[in-house]
Amino acid sequence: MAARTLSVADLLVELLTEELPPRSLARLSEAFSRGLYDALHAKNFLSAHSASEPFATPRRLAVRISGVLARQADRIVERRGPALSAALDADGKPTAALTGFARSCGVAIEALGRQAGEKGEYFVFRSKQRGEPLAKHLAESVESALKKLPATRLMRWANLDTQFVRPVHGLVMLHGSKVVPGTVLGLKSGAKTEGHRFMSRGAIAIRRPADYEKLLARQGNVIASFEEREKQIEKQLDAAARKLGAGVRWSVGRGAELVEEVASLVECPAVYVGSFNKNFLSVPAECLITSMQQHQKYFPLADKHGRLLPNFLFVSNIKTARPAAIVHGNERVLKARLADAKFFYDQDRKTRLDARLSRLAAVVYHNKLGTQLERVERIVKLAAEIADRLVVAGLLKPAELGDVERSARLAKADLLTDMVGEFPELQGIMGKYYARHDGEAPAVADAIEQHYWPRTAGDELPTSTVALCVALADRLDSLVGIYGIGLVPTGEKDPYGLRRQALGVVRILVEHGLPLDIVTLLAAARAAFPRDLLNEDVAVAVYGFMIERLKPYLREREFLADEIDAVLSQNPARLDQISPRLTALQRFRELPEAEALAAANKRIRNILRQAEGDIPQTVDQALLTDDAELALAGAVQAARGEVAPLLAAADYTGTLKCLASLRPTVDAFFDKVLVMAEDPALRRNRLALLSGLSDLFLQVADVSCLQS
Repeated sequence: MAARTLSVADLLVELLTEELPPRSLARLSEAFSRGLYDALHAKNFLSAHSASEPFATPRRLAVRISGVLARQADRIVERRGPALSAALDADGKPTAALTGFARSCGVAIEALGRQAGEKGEYFVFRSKQRGEPLAKHLAESVESALKKLPATRLMRWANLDTQFVRPVHGLVMLHGSKVVPGTVLGLKSGAKTEGHRFMSRGAIAIRRPADYEKLLARQGNVIASFEEREKQIEKQLDAAARKLGAGVRWSVGRGAELVEEVASLVECPAVYVGSFNKNFLSVPAECLITSMQQHQKYFPLADKHGRLLPNFLFVSNIKTARPAAIVHGNERVLKARLADAKFFYDQDRKTRLDARLSRLAAVVYHNKLGTQLERVERIVKLAAEIADRLVVAGLLKPAELGDVERSARLAKADLLTDMVGEFPELQGIMGKYYARHDGEAPAVADAIEQHYWPRTAGDELPTSTVALCVALADRLDSLVGIYGIGLVPTGEKDPYGLRRQALGVVRILVEHGLPLDIVTLLAAARAAFPRDLLNEDVAVAVYGFMIERLKPYLREREFLADEIDAVLSQNPARLDQISPRLTALQRFRELPEAEALAAANKRIRNILRQAEGDIPQTVDQALLTDDAELALAGAVQAARGEVAPLLAAADYTGTLKCLASLRPTVDAFFDKVLVMAEDPALRRNRLALLSGLSDLFLQVADVSCLQS
């Protein structure tokens, strides 16, 4: 019998919906495309060359998959039966297990085959299963893909029991030129879709999947590809900005990020230019930018010097040769928004920041951790302690201590302003402007803004030492307080942003090289809270939490995992010394002695770990009898004197290079000396010698962690 020729064609599936959530559209589209592809692949409808292509607009999710079979290929199905030992008795006759298996398969025993396995031979039944048509599985596969979409809130509509992100009004399931019959979300499949709400020529009949985006563009005035819409928007924004002057740019604030959101709001993007009264430019640029981008999805414009212009760009969903009415309408809306911003700014400046402090007592920070005023008092105290340590280190002038305390005290005062109430993302930024208006010192004003830095993982760090003190105090108070009442991040849930705050502390200490003991700072932060309020071991727990944030951060800086383990295994309290230690370890690995010394240290660590009883702190010279152990004791003593000044100068590379010279002496010791001698005193003395040698290396890192 000749093999059947399998029909292969492109498949198009489209859901026509009401407006989908703009911030989720790209994610929903990718997930739907991937989910349907995986579902059809699992059911053997795809070839090795099949590929999926997602499409998404505010009113549709679609995917086109190439190389989809109209019917699954026939396949051989194997059903495993009993093992040979259980299927045949001692005389080689079938047992009840074998006859029962054959009966369940509907065949005689002679029709069964045998197969060798890991645990011996067993009986097997092989049958040919005919492939099933796509129509039998497509609707189910689409439903399966839809259920896996990353959507937390679903809707019901009409009198249907079905649920989806938004009501669905149309379903296309087209394989080649044929509609695949099926029902999804209560809708029967077809080959017709709709175009733009206002600029379409009516219902659009799709003859084949390859025509999909071309038909939508030509007849429906819709750009179906999300990526293509983004490109079109950026191209039009660039062209409009160029017309306003050389060097004019639209990518200020979160402009680049806003393109994706705007592409999720329109099907036929058209960029137009609007303007506003120059008087509004007296309001801080951040307020105007936030008002335009956050509320209106407009693109502010800046000149080549970064100064905001009294113009803006916006993306309309209607393309017209006479956009005057559209432009005028958007200008009116923006005027009202900017008028509000100017009113807030003018009103806020009538009250000094320090006059708002008492009102923080009425603002709850957390119901278990007290008010914002109580939090401010803790931050002031902790920032002062940090500042004192930096004065001792010579990184802060004694005259700046007052600026640190003043900055910490005013850091949260702008939370009570009208502007921050309207735009919470401007906290700190508005505090800076209001502090300047109040006549506060420039260092204080800058620190009020910068103590929120870094706001995101890769964001800029505070630049002034005054701001660093307040930034550390703010984050340490949050980490210890929130962690201490049991609100520990789990999985992807981190409502208080503790991971981000821990990474912020890590980056500040490491990248600014601040000589601060993080364990001491965590203990100081813990001491600022009432004794019985937080978990007793919160400082230790937060330290471990921060070390876990530190590991991926160090891997991003191209340190190897075993090097990171070697340094962090010593629980370093000075995070600023971690990078120099890691760099020293990298250079140590390049030495010819490195691998042998790493192996020797691993051996030493194992010996010490298995030793019974306490190991003496010092070596008894009178018990050193073997020449090799005498030589090692002398070498360790000499090395201890040599590395002391190197460690004091934080010269970890020099320290490890010095210790590398011990290799011949260490090798000779292990070749000629039995550490675990029968004489207890001799054995304990040799363990003390090895412990001293190990401690020399541990002052930099545990080199036994290094892999060969």
